[in-house]
Amino acid sequence: MTLLPTPELGRPAAESFVADHLGHLICDEPLSRSPFEGGQTAADAALASFDVTGYAADRNQVSPNSARGASRLSPYIRHGLLTLPAVWAHVEGPQKDVTKFRDELMWQEYARHLYARLGSRTASALRAQPAQHSVSQPSDVAADQWHSALPCVSLNVEELTETGWLVNQARMWLASHWTVRHQRSWADGEEFFFRHLLDGSRAANRLGWQWTTGAGSHKSYGFSRWQVEKRAPGLCDSCSWEQRCPIASKPREQPVVAVPKPALLASDRTVDQTSGPSSVAAVTYGKAADGHDRGADVVWLTAESLGSRDPALVANPDLPLLFVFDEPLLRRLRLSAKRLVFLVETLAELAADRELQLYRGSPVEILADTKPAVTFAPVPGFRSRLAKLPEAEVHPWPWLTEPHSGAIQSFSAWRRGVDR
Repeated sequence: MTLLPTPELGRPAAESFVADHLGHLICDEPLSRSPFEGGQTAADAALASFDVTGYAADRNQVSPNSARGASRLSPYIRHGLLTLPAVWAHVEGPQKDVTKFRDELMWQEYARHLYARLGSRTASALRAQPAQHSVSQPSDVAADQWHSALPCVSLNVEELTETGWLVNQARMWLASHWTVRHQRSWADGEEFFFRHLLDGSRAANRLGWQWTTGAGSHKSYGFSRWQVEKRAPGLCDSCSWEQRCPIASKPREQPVVAVPKPALLASDRTVDQTSGPSSVAAVTYGKAADGHDRGADVVWLTAESLGSRDPALVANPDLPLLFVFDEPLLRRLRLSAKRLVFLVETLAELAADRELQLYRGSPVEILADTKPAVTFAPVPGFRSRLAKLPEAEVHPWPWLTEPHSGAIQSFSAWRRGVDR
């Protein structure tokens, strides 16, 4: 366990912090060219400036950048700086744009429900698996393995690795190009995305790859030139392959094989564990050191909920905050520095108003002698760590829709359960 200093505000300070204290855990240089600034102030500004007008027509526009209609809120949603209920309530504008935007929020919510229920079993696909794709432990993928003379590929890979973000359409292009056209493992591609995306999560990122490549459905998304001409007009004109385009036609549909369906796709008999508490709950897995109940003595912040309006943080205004850079996990993931810089910027802003205890090590070991107040996180890793603590004060997760116990094998099946 290593106690870390309190980070100072600003991008240069965050980069120096990552270089000095987390540099051995990243996959690239401890610098960030990302235009996304971490912290609640930046998140609130991004939401306030988002105009949903035109979203339905322009959300999938890839280039030019000025024509993009995507919200660019996903990094802040991913880390709980903006909650789905808050974003849902905030958006106003033309009905068709509001409806489409809220549909996308519901897709994000579905991804969280699915991952909360299945955990790592989402890696095995949901209904079918492309025959040539591996579902074993993913292998490392370097950016140069994406090398292509096609600007519709190379420019998007460059944007991903430099900024940590892509519009959804570009993500679908790259996923389809990697797997459907070139028959590479979707698990390797998903891992590459996860390493670089500021909004990278096993919930949304993995589900997006599975949907695009046909793992989890029976039909893949075929990326080809007509989509580039529609969503990035003029890009093909500058391409050296313009007259002999290798993606002129849709890639051949790949055969799929059935995979065993997890029983949890049909029903969840422990939905209360999946969704977490509906009100503040004192969870005791063992005995306090003195044998008596005690109040929380620290607010444990997780990467799922780092906003200044985190429920556990708000409910305990006088307690110090505690965040752990999970060294064993980060050593395995080898994330890009820009992801950690974003987190450090967020933590530095929190530390400007509250006492912050910052560690590098195992969260379970560091929290072993405390009673943390913490906001439930809908990820299996959180539940497994929580179960190893002697006691905790657990606050509800701000769901957009409460998880239900019914079928969840598809977005439409899940929505039917939500709408009941």
